[in-house]
Amino acid sequence: MRIPAAFVVVLALSSTIAGAQDAPAPVVTVVAIELADITPSATFTGRIEAIDKVDLIARVDGFLEQRPFIEGSMVDVDDLLFAIEKGPYEAQLGEVDAAIVAAKADYELAKLEADRQSTLVEREAAAQAVLDRANAEAEKALAAVQREEATRATALLDLGYTDIKAPIAGKIGRASVSVGDYVGPSNGALATIVSQNPMYVTFPVTERQLWAFRQREAASEADRNALSVKVRVANGDLYPHSGSIDFVDVQVNPGTDTVTLRARIANPDSQLIDQQLVTAVIETAEPQSALLVPQQAVLSDQGGRFVLVVGSDDVVEQRSIEVGSTVAGSYVVTGGLEAGDLVITEGIQRARPGMVVDPAPAGGS
Repeated sequence: MRIPAAFVVVLALSSTIAGAQDAPAPVVTVVAIELADITPSATFTGRIEAIDKVDLIARVDGFLEQRPFIEGSMVDVDDLLFAIEKGPYEAQLGEVDAAIVAAKADYELAKLEADRQSTLVEREAAAQAVLDRANAEAEKALAAVQREEATRATALLDLGYTDIKAPIAGKIGRASVSVGDYVGPSNGALATIVSQNPMYVTFPVTERQLWAFRQREAASEADRNALSVKVRVANGDLYPHSGSIDFVDVQVNPGTDTVTLRARIANPDSQLIDQQLVTAVIETAEPQSALLVPQQAVLSDQGGRFVLVVGSDDVVEQRSIEVGSTVAGSYVVTGGLEAGDLVITEGIQRARPGMVVDPAPAGGS
């Protein structure tokens, strides 16, 4: 007996449906969303800057006689760094001293003459005009003494300027002159001293980041000291000392729409170098509780980021979420999930919204 073709098709469809109904639910790996203590952080491109940096400039002209320091070494305040020949300035000071002696002698003579004329006027033996001229000559002689004394003060300063000493403590750089060179103010910087400990690290942040920081600061009644600033150097290592923000610029850079922040950081071993390019890592000083979701569980489409959540009936639900920073391979969840939610981390390609799945905990047998 021949079986109708339509009957064969019905049997085939029935067999397929029965097979689909009998197929086991796909196994997926899930992770329960939990609160964890984290240290929120943000990274910025920064630059190391010395707190003090001084260019040493000659204030008088002359031949350089001494340069007793070692380039690149540490120097203390008042250490002698350059010595210009003193002979011409000592001779100039001697000439001024001699001029002061002569000026004082002239003043004494003029004063004696004024006193003599005063006595004669009292006795009506001389005219008042003569006394007036004598007093004027005495005043001129006194002014000459004062002028020479001012010249001596200048000469003494010039003699003192022949010794160029360290105004700050720090590390001194390369010298631009050698012993025997003729130096003066026109030479510019003879060398530069850079203070070493502590150092500044400066970095730009956007206006939005600064605004968010100030909002958190107001909400938590904290201050900038609650933030820890660390430095990551060029090879990726984290510098062992941390610092704190001590200055926020009062102007926005119109070219970049950023605000410069500055932190002070210890540098006891002089590992940080002025103008060194680093990564500034800002962290909260105290850990904070946050929900974390593994990055591999987070998908995205035109509507934003989402995860697949397994409900109590093992049915898959697509859940839109909001995330913040990343911490050790996980996103900080700022919206869309609650503690205890089960999100699929493996087998996502086998799951669809509304589908029943067989959830297995991560790391389970």
